[in-house]
Amino acid sequence: MSGWIKIFFKNKKMNIFKIIINIISVSLFVMPANAAELRIAVAANFSDTAKELITAFTHKTGNTIRLSSGSTGQLYAQIKQGAPFDIFLSADNGRPEKLVQEGLAVSDSRFTYAIGQLVLWSRDKNFPATVETLEKQAFTRLAVCNPDVAPYGRAAIETLQNLHLLEKLRPKFVVGTNIIQVWQFVSSGNAELGFVSLSQMKGVSEGSQWRVPEKFYTPIRQDAVLLNKSQNNAAARAFMAFLKSDESRSIISHYGYHF
Repeated sequence: MSGWIKIFFKNKKMNIFKIIINIISVSLFVMPANAAELRIAVAANFSDTAKELITAFTHKTGNTIRLSSGSTGQLYAQIKQGAPFDIFLSADNGRPEKLVQEGLAVSDSRFTYAIGQLVLWSRDKNFPATVETLEKQAFTRLAVCNPDVAPYGRAAIETLQNLHLLEKLRPKFVVGTNIIQVWQFVSSGNAELGFVSLSQMKGVSEGSQWRVPEKFYTPIRQDAVLLNKSQNNAAARAFMAFLKSDESRSIISHYGYHF
Protein backbone atom coordinates (compact mmCIF):
# COMPACT_ATOMS: atom_id res chain seq x y z
CA MET A 1 0.00 0.00 0.00
CA SER A 2 1.43 3.41 -0.96
CA GLY A 3 2.39 5.95 1.70
CA TRP A 4 -0.37 8.48 0.91
CA ILE A 5 -3.05 5.80 1.18
CA LYS A 6 -1.75 4.81 4.65
CA ILE A 7 -1.87 8.44 5.74
CA PHE A 8 -5.44 8.81 4.39
CA PHE A 9 -6.78 5.84 6.41
CA LYS A 10 -4.82 6.89 9.48
CA ASN A 11 -6.33 10.39 9.36
CA LYS A 12 -9.81 8.99 8.68
CA LYS A 13 -9.58 6.72 11.72
CA MET A 14 -8.40 9.63 13.87
CA ASN A 15 -11.33 11.77 12.68
CA ILE A 16 -13.84 9.02 13.45
CA PHE A 17 -12.23 8.59 16.88
CA LYS A 18 -12.55 12.35 17.55
CA ILE A 19 -16.20 12.29 16.51
CA ILE A 20 -16.94 9.44 18.91
CA ILE A 21 -15.16 11.23 21.77
CA ASN A 22 -17.14 14.40 21.05
CA ILE A 23 -20.45 12.53 21.06
CA ILE A 24 -19.63 10.91 24.40
CA SER A 25 -18.57 14.27 25.85
CA VAL A 26 -21.78 15.98 24.76
CA SER A 27 -23.87 13.13 26.14
CA LEU A 28 -22.17 13.40 29.50
CA PHE A 29 -22.65 17.15 29.48
CA VAL A 30 -26.40 17.05 28.92
CA MET A 31 -27.04 14.27 31.44
CA PRO A 32 -28.23 15.84 34.73
CA ALA A 33 -25.65 15.64 37.48
CA ASN A 34 -26.68 13.69 40.57
CA ALA A 35 -30.08 12.76 39.11
CA ALA A 36 -32.22 11.18 41.81
CA GLU A 37 -35.33 9.03 42.03
CA LEU A 38 -38.15 10.15 44.30
CA ARG A 39 -41.14 8.23 45.57
CA ILE A 40 -44.34 10.21 45.96
CA ALA A 41 -47.61 9.06 47.51
CA VAL A 42 -50.44 10.84 45.67
CA ALA A 43 -54.18 10.91 46.30
CA ALA A 44 -56.06 9.10 43.54
CA ASN A 45 -57.94 12.19 42.36
CA PHE A 46 -54.64 13.96 41.63
CA SER A 47 -52.81 11.11 39.87
CA ASP A 48 -53.32 12.33 36.28
CA THR A 49 -52.34 15.87 37.21
CA ALA A 50 -49.30 14.56 39.07
CA LYS A 51 -48.13 12.65 36.01
CA GLU A 52 -48.07 15.84 33.95
CA LEU A 53 -46.27 17.71 36.72
CA ILE A 54 -43.68 14.94 36.94
CA THR A 55 -43.06 15.09 33.19
CA ALA A 56 -42.31 18.81 33.48
CA PHE A 57 -40.16 18.38 36.60
CA THR A 58 -38.13 15.53 35.13
CA HIS A 59 -37.54 17.53 31.95
CA LYS A 60 -36.15 20.39 34.04
CA THR A 61 -34.06 18.43 36.53
CA GLY A 62 -33.49 14.91 35.24
CA ASN A 63 -34.82 13.54 38.53
CA THR A 64 -37.27 10.68 38.13
CA ILE A 65 -40.34 10.02 40.25
CA ARG A 66 -42.27 6.88 41.10
CA LEU A 67 -45.91 7.46 41.97
CA SER A 68 -48.01 5.40 44.33
CA SER A 69 -51.70 6.30 44.04
CA GLY A 70 -54.55 5.48 46.41
CA SER A 71 -57.04 6.95 48.81
CA THR A 72 -55.65 9.51 51.22
CA GLY A 73 -56.48 7.32 54.21
CA GLN A 74 -54.74 4.27 52.74
CA LEU A 75 -51.60 6.23 51.89
CA TYR A 76 -51.54 7.80 55.34
CA ALA A 77 -51.69 4.33 56.90
CA GLN A 78 -48.84 3.13 54.66
CA ILE A 79 -46.68 6.08 55.69
CA LYS A 80 -47.37 5.34 59.36
CA GLN A 81 -46.25 1.76 58.72
CA GLY A 82 -42.95 2.93 57.25
CA ALA A 83 -43.61 3.00 53.49
CA PRO A 84 -40.54 4.52 51.76
CA PHE A 85 -42.13 7.70 50.41
CA ASP A 86 -40.39 11.06 50.17
CA ILE A 87 -43.44 13.28 49.67
CA PHE A 88 -47.17 12.95 50.40
CA LEU A 89 -49.69 14.72 48.13
CA SER A 90 -52.87 14.33 50.12
CA ALA A 91 -56.47 15.05 49.12
CA ASP A 92 -57.07 16.76 52.46
CA ASN A 93 -55.18 18.91 54.92
CA GLY A 94 -55.94 16.82 57.99
CA ARG A 95 -53.67 13.85 57.44
CA PRO A 96 -50.55 15.84 56.48
CA GLU A 97 -51.13 17.83 59.66
CA LYS A 98 -51.37 14.59 61.64
CA LEU A 99 -48.10 13.36 60.15
CA VAL A 100 -46.42 16.57 61.33
CA GLN A 101 -47.91 16.16 64.81
CA GLU A 102 -46.78 12.53 64.90
CA GLY A 103 -43.22 13.50 64.03
CA LEU A 104 -43.28 11.84 60.60
CA ALA A 105 -43.28 14.97 58.41
CA VAL A 106 -41.44 18.28 58.25
CA SER A 107 -43.62 20.95 59.83
CA ASP A 108 -42.54 23.94 57.73
CA SER A 109 -42.94 22.03 54.46
CA ARG A 110 -46.73 21.64 54.55
CA PHE A 111 -48.80 23.79 52.20
CA THR A 112 -52.02 23.64 50.17
CA TYR A 113 -51.13 22.83 46.57
CA ALA A 114 -54.73 22.67 45.26
CA ILE A 115 -58.37 22.96 46.23
CA GLY A 116 -60.53 20.27 44.70
CA GLN A 117 -64.09 20.45 43.42
CA LEU A 118 -66.82 17.84 43.70
CA VAL A 119 -68.93 16.84 40.70
CA LEU A 120 -72.01 14.63 40.33
CA TRP A 121 -71.66 12.67 37.08
CA SER A 122 -74.08 10.52 35.10
CA ARG A 123 -73.61 8.72 31.78
CA ASP A 124 -77.25 7.67 31.70
CA LYS A 125 -79.47 10.12 29.79
CA ASN A 126 -82.46 8.85 31.78
CA PHE A 127 -80.87 10.10 34.99
CA PRO A 128 -79.26 13.50 34.40
CA ALA A 129 -76.84 14.72 37.06
CA THR A 130 -79.12 17.15 38.87
CA VAL A 131 -80.51 17.73 42.34
CA GLU A 132 -83.95 16.85 40.98
CA THR A 133 -82.70 13.41 39.93
CA LEU A 134 -81.35 12.83 43.42
CA GLU A 135 -84.62 13.97 44.95
CA LYS A 136 -86.74 11.69 42.74
CA GLN A 137 -84.65 8.66 43.79
CA ALA A 138 -85.69 6.68 40.69
CA PHE A 139 -82.17 5.38 40.01
CA THR A 140 -80.74 2.16 41.44
CA ARG A 141 -77.17 2.99 42.48
CA LEU A 142 -75.22 6.08 43.54
CA ALA A 143 -71.43 5.70 43.68
CA VAL A 144 -69.49 7.45 46.45
CA CYS A 145 -66.02 7.12 47.96
CA ASN A 146 -65.56 5.66 51.40
CA PRO A 147 -65.75 8.84 53.51
CA ASP A 148 -63.46 7.35 56.16
CA VAL A 149 -60.47 7.23 53.81
CA ALA A 150 -61.34 9.56 50.91
CA PRO A 151 -61.97 13.31 51.33
CA TYR A 152 -64.16 13.41 48.21
CA GLY A 153 -66.33 10.77 49.82
CA ARG A 154 -66.65 12.95 52.90
CA ALA A 155 -67.58 15.91 50.68
CA ALA A 156 -70.26 13.79 48.96
CA ILE A 157 -71.74 12.82 52.33
CA GLU A 158 -71.77 16.46 53.46
CA THR A 159 -73.51 17.45 50.22
CA LEU A 160 -76.23 14.87 50.67
CA GLN A 161 -76.66 15.91 54.30
CA ASN A 162 -77.11 19.54 53.29
CA LEU A 163 -79.62 18.48 50.64
CA HIS A 164 -81.47 16.46 53.32
CA LEU A 165 -81.10 13.34 51.19
CA LEU A 166 -78.45 11.31 52.97
CA GLU A 167 -80.61 8.78 54.78
CA LYS A 168 -82.97 8.45 51.84
CA LEU A 169 -80.18 7.65 49.41
CA ARG A 170 -77.84 5.66 51.65
CA PRO A 171 -79.42 2.30 50.65
CA LYS A 172 -78.46 3.06 47.02
CA PHE A 173 -74.76 3.61 47.79
CA VAL A 174 -72.05 1.75 45.92
CA VAL A 175 -68.92 2.55 47.90
CA GLY A 176 -65.50 2.82 46.23
CA THR A 177 -62.21 2.67 48.06
CA ASN A 178 -61.01 5.72 46.13
CA ILE A 179 -62.24 8.26 43.60
CA ILE A 180 -60.92 6.30 40.62
CA GLN A 181 -63.08 3.32 41.55
CA VAL A 182 -66.13 5.58 41.81
CA TRP A 183 -65.44 6.94 38.32
CA GLN A 184 -65.19 3.35 37.06
CA PHE A 185 -68.55 2.45 38.63
CA VAL A 186 -70.26 5.21 36.66
CA SER A 187 -68.23 4.73 33.48
CA SER A 188 -69.04 1.00 33.39
CA GLY A 189 -72.73 1.53 34.09
CA ASN A 190 -72.62 -0.24 37.45
CA ALA A 191 -73.97 2.98 38.97
CA GLU A 192 -76.19 5.50 37.23
CA LEU A 193 -74.67 8.42 39.13
CA GLY A 194 -71.57 9.07 41.17
CA PHE A 195 -69.71 11.80 43.01
CA VAL A 196 -66.28 12.29 41.42
CA SER A 197 -63.69 15.06 41.25
CA LEU A 198 -63.77 17.77 38.62
CA SER A 199 -60.23 16.83 37.58
CA GLN A 200 -61.47 13.42 36.42
CA MET A 201 -63.90 15.02 34.02
CA LYS A 202 -61.19 16.64 31.92
CA GLY A 203 -61.90 15.62 28.32
CA VAL A 204 -65.12 13.76 29.24
CA SER A 205 -68.05 14.97 27.14
CA GLU A 206 -70.48 12.09 27.51
CA GLY A 207 -73.34 12.23 29.95
CA SER A 208 -74.11 15.13 32.25
CA GLN A 209 -72.36 16.82 35.15
CA TRP A 210 -73.39 18.94 38.09
CA ARG A 211 -70.53 20.89 39.63
CA VAL A 212 -71.57 20.86 43.27
CA PRO A 213 -71.52 24.37 44.77
CA GLU A 214 -68.85 24.59 47.45
CA LYS A 215 -71.40 25.86 49.96
CA PHE A 216 -72.58 22.26 50.30
CA TYR A 217 -69.28 20.83 51.58
CA THR A 218 -66.14 21.77 53.46
CA PRO A 219 -63.47 23.01 51.02
CA ILE A 220 -61.27 20.14 49.82
CA ARG A 221 -57.89 21.63 50.67
CA GLN A 222 -55.22 19.29 49.34
CA ASP A 223 -51.93 19.59 51.20
CA ALA A 224 -48.43 18.46 50.31
CA VAL A 225 -45.87 17.58 52.94
CA LEU A 226 -42.24 16.46 52.95
CA LEU A 227 -41.66 13.34 55.02
CA ASN A 228 -38.99 13.33 57.70
CA LYS A 229 -36.78 10.71 56.08
CA SER A 230 -36.30 13.06 53.13
CA GLN A 231 -35.90 16.41 54.88
CA ASN A 232 -32.31 16.66 53.62
CA ASN A 233 -33.09 15.31 50.17
CA ALA A 234 -32.34 18.12 47.73
CA ALA A 235 -34.41 16.56 44.94
CA ALA A 236 -37.45 16.20 47.20
CA ARG A 237 -37.19 19.82 48.32
CA ALA A 238 -36.80 20.86 44.68
CA PHE A 239 -40.07 19.13 43.80
CA MET A 240 -41.86 20.80 46.71
CA ALA A 241 -40.61 24.17 45.44
CA PHE A 242 -41.63 23.25 41.89
CA LEU A 243 -45.20 22.61 43.10
CA LYS A 244 -45.41 26.28 44.08
CA SER A 245 -44.17 27.56 40.71
CA ASP A 246 -46.31 29.34 38.12
CA GLU A 247 -45.74 26.46 35.72
CA SER A 248 -47.14 23.94 38.20
CA ARG A 249 -50.09 26.11 39.14
CA SER A 250 -50.96 26.48 35.46
CA ILE A 251 -51.00 22.69 35.04
CA ILE A 252 -52.97 22.16 38.25
CA SER A 253 -55.63 24.73 37.35
CA HIS A 254 -55.93 23.17 33.88
CA TYR A 255 -57.24 20.04 35.61
CA GLY A 256 -60.01 21.92 37.39
CA TYR A 257 -58.38 22.80 40.70
CA HIS A 258 -58.11 26.25 42.19
CA PHE A 259 -56.04 27.85 44.94
